[in-house]
Amino acid sequence: MLAQPQNLSTAPRSSHVLGAIDIGSNAIRLAVAQILPDGQIELLEHLQRPVRLGHDTFRRSRLSLESLRSAVNILRDYRRVLELYQALRVRAVATSAVREATNADAFLDRVSMATGLEVEIISTAEESRLTLSAVYHNLGESFFQPSEKVLVVEVGGGSTLLTVLQGRVVENFRSARLGSIRMRELLGLYEESPSQAAPLLRRYIAKVISALEGTIDLRSITRFVAVGADARFAAREAGSPSPLPSVHIVTNHQLEQLVDQCQVLSVEDLSRRYALPLAEAETIVPALLVYQNLLEKTGASHIYVSFISMRDGLILELARDILGTEDPFLGESVLHAAEAVARRYRVDLSHALMVRDLSVRIFSLLEEELRLNKRERLLLEVAALLHEVGGFVSSQAHHKHSFYIISNTEIFGLNRLETQIVAHVARYHRRSGPKPPHVEYAALPVSARMVINKLAAILRVADALSRVQLPPNKQLRLRKTRDELLITVPGPVDRLLERHAIALKGSLFEEIFGLKIRLEED
Repeated sequence: MLAQPQNLSTAPRSSHVLGAIDIGSNAIRLAVAQILPDGQIELLEHLQRPVRLGHDTFRRSRLSLESLRSAVNILRDYRRVLELYQALRVRAVATSAVREATNADAFLDRVSMATGLEVEIISTAEESRLTLSAVYHNLGESFFQPSEKVLVVEVGGGSTLLTVLQGRVVENFRSARLGSIRMRELLGLYEESPSQAAPLLRRYIAKVISALEGTIDLRSITRFVAVGADARFAAREAGSPSPLPSVHIVTNHQLEQLVDQCQVLSVEDLSRRYALPLAEAETIVPALLVYQNLLEKTGASHIYVSFISMRDGLILELARDILGTEDPFLGESVLHAAEAVARRYRVDLSHALMVRDLSVRIFSLLEEELRLNKRERLLLEVAALLHEVGGFVSSQAHHKHSFYIISNTEIFGLNRLETQIVAHVARYHRRSGPKPPHVEYAALPVSARMVINKLAAILRVADALSRVQLPPNKQLRLRKTRDELLITVPGPVDRLLERHAIALKGSLFEEIFGLKIRLEED
């Protein structure tokens, strides 16, 4: 991975202890787990402390000094817990409440100074990917059949994340502004009685979900999976255990009865009746109404509630990094998402797929010697699929338009830094290569710039080779020697134009890899 998790201890240990911190809209949560000798993951500790970050951001667009102090104190305590467990790797992330705050940078800096923890603000696409990784691990591959369309939903404090899978592939992903805390602030529900609040929520939720139906075919959904604290509440109060571990089933009727019971109660009454902290009680009704509306619009008869969270996804990712294993469906889903973006911007997919194939072939020749990894290969494939999206804006300087479009597009499965790397690689597929005066490039970490240089060098050559005219059913042969990348072209044809194109685009490749490119005929 490009962004390395934080190491908190170098003391010897018999097992790997991992930590995950989730800074959400209504609470800051910590999970501590260890990798056992057989590769299994065991949860050691789970902590949750309320903090009203979402109330600040969704009401005033910035985090208050009081909330900042509370968050820092909580994170100091969590740091001590992690040190007590001698955690080897830790990843701390923040979602919508920090992501949307105008003083987010000040918050991150203050946390870093006070606790030594480096907090990463993640996008909704990254948030969804981490959750989905844990769901997939929890439910198992057999749950995700090619014949089933599965909708995974999490109603958080700031937004509702919806992901549609068919088999192992993510078909669609959307983020809706249906967070339980956000809706309370937006609709001013703190002064309303329960009898007035519920109809307002229903109308607002119905309006937002109706707009979503233009991009997600909810009627085609056959399985509905819910995650999150409010879904777990519904499972405990109204559901029943399923044959799957850590999964409950809540039927449409059971959910309807629970909603009817809860929507007439005030937050204080909910807290007393269900023995919930006030911070948790105030999210119950908005979240349940979202789940109910969505379930009614699908073809599913019940909800599978998975007792996992994004923190489980963070722990899984840290463990995979240590064990050298891969997320089983990530690559397919990322590439599917990239192809969807390419279609949206009317890219010539036959050309894009050819460039992707050539890029992967060149990458494979260099992978071991130059220490390029599988994740970087995935970024190269995405850049190859999207390098010409800028042509949708204009054929003039389309590489710069590609950079802008990709930079401002959420691609499922990629974090913000990875998206920026893809955008830069696409930008440098033609014309000048990376240069220090390019402000966006210079602002990136050195490690990211090195990755961009390598991948852009490969993409430039692959794009040039894609223009080579070949006889039917023939393909280029690629071979690496100590000093050259040899490209053998079948058929005795004048290759002057191809040689010229490769000469123009091959200089960066030679500079980065120390290999000359030679075109020869078979």
